[in-house]
Amino acid sequence: MPEPSLISLNDACRMTSLSRTMINRLRGEGRFPTAVSLGEKRIAFPRDEVVDWVRQRIAEREAA
Repeated sequence: MPEPSLISLNDACRMTSLSRTMINRLRGEGRFPTAVSLGEKRIAFPRDEVVDWVRQRIAEREAA
């Protein structure tokens, strides 16, 4: 099993094609992976969880 890795908010934006504002809105609604605090003003996201979130969006599209 590969080591877990974290990605920045900017990387999450690139991976999902969403803006920072939209990701933060989804986070507030509990509809995006939970951030990991790295310090007072720094967060990151588990890469695997963001990849899974993207895969779920694709699966929802295919199921519709």
